[in-house]
Formats: sequence, structure tokens, C-alpha cells
Amino acid sequence: MGLQQVVGLFFCCLLFSPSPSWGFSKNSLRSQELLDARELVAQSDAVLYDFLQDPNVKWLPKHIAKARSIFIVPQMLRGTFLIGQSGGTGVLLARDPVSGKWSYPGFYTIDSVSTGLQIGADASEIILLVMTERGMQAMLRPQFRINSNIVVAAGSRGTRTSQRSADIIAYARSMMGIISGVSLAGAVIAPQSTLNTAFYGKPVRLEDILVRQQVSNYTAGSLRRRIMKAVGTFLRNHK
Repeated sequence: MGLQQVVGLFFCCLLFSPSPSWGFSKNSLRSQELLDARELVAQSDAVLYDFLQDPNVKWLPKHIAKARSIFIVPQMLRGTFLIGQSGGTGVLLARDPVSGKWSYPGFYTIDSVSTGLQIGADASEIILLVMTERGMQAMLRPQFRINSNIVVAAGSRGTRTSQRSADIIAYARSMMGIISGVSLAGAVIAPQSTLNTAFYGKPVRLEDILVRQQVSNYTAGSLRRRIMKAVGTFLRNHK
């Protein structure tokens, strides 16, 4: 066999043989996404615990008990440029309106430019309570921008009238404490499909997680129990 044939055979082997390094990189990426998803769930659990212990948001358990779903963003970051840009990743858990059972989490991103989350701090924790079916249907879209069609009320200083008519009630706080008057105008919320796939080990639709509740992951057990405990405690105290 001549030199040219040997070289040609070598390059054919490179072209058509599977590359172990490529497979390793993909597996590493999946492992990192799974770790990121689990860490986000743990952080959301810690944030919810802190909110529930905060005397400045004493209405929170009552609203959770009536909510269609709860969206927790452990860290919402705001840029420092002239056109402020905000961004964060969070988890959404939904309550079945018939059985009252809470789902396992779906993963979402939330971001805004310029007129969006003007929350008054570089890093803040956000909890959004979706109170209506209209708000829930919006969360099931591939992406939606909060505008005048979705009514949002502040959870700290919002009046009872505005909260009763709200699709979403927003709570926010920074290292300095509760932020009043949080604005969500222009915020864009979208599913984070890579984290959903990593967390449940397969591609999964939002409806399967949040509506039909067909998937589960034990690492979200503490977060679900905390929500259900808050609801149960409120209901027992207000029979």
C-alpha cells in the first residue's frame, strides 16, 4: 500500500470513527445542567423560607394558598449600563385547581430591558404569585411579555383592591430588605428547556410538568413540602 493510500485511510478513520472526546463533552454539559437545575431548586427553597419568615410579607401565605402557581427567582440581576438590563432564572410550581396538588418545578428565565424590572437594587430575590387562570395560561406560552393585558400588583404596598384584581402579585427584596412598588412592565418570561430536560432526564413539555403533573424529581421534595406546609398552616389558622 502506497503512502497516499495510507494517508487516505487514516483520514477516513478520523472522519467516520466516533470521537470519545465529543461524547465526554456532551455528557459533561448535561451533568453541569443537571447540577445547575438542582442548585436553582435548592436556592429557590431557601428564598421561599426566608420570605415566609419575614414579618414584612405576612400576607404571603394567604396569597400562596389562593395562587394558581408560584414563580421563585433566587437572584435577579440588574445591569449598570445606561439602558438597564435585568435577568434571572427561576422555578415555577403550579397548583391543580381541583385536587390542590402542587406540581414539581418547571424552569424559566425572566429578563427585561430599560422599562422592565426597575427594582432598585443590583441583585434581588423575586417571588411572583400567579393568581388567575389567565396568568397561568400566559406562563404556559413559549414566551410572553408582561404588559397591560396581565395585571400585576406589588405584594408589599399594593392595596387590597389592586391585589384582588391582579393576575400576578409580585414580591421582591434585596440585601436591604423588602422592595416596595416593584414594576414588572415589559418583563419577558420564557421556559428554560435545557434545564427542564436535564432535571427530568428527558425532553418534557410544560403541560406535562405543571398541568398534568406527569413527571417528578425527588430533589424538589423540600421545596414542594415548604409550599404545602405554608398553605396548610394558613388554612388551619383561618378555618
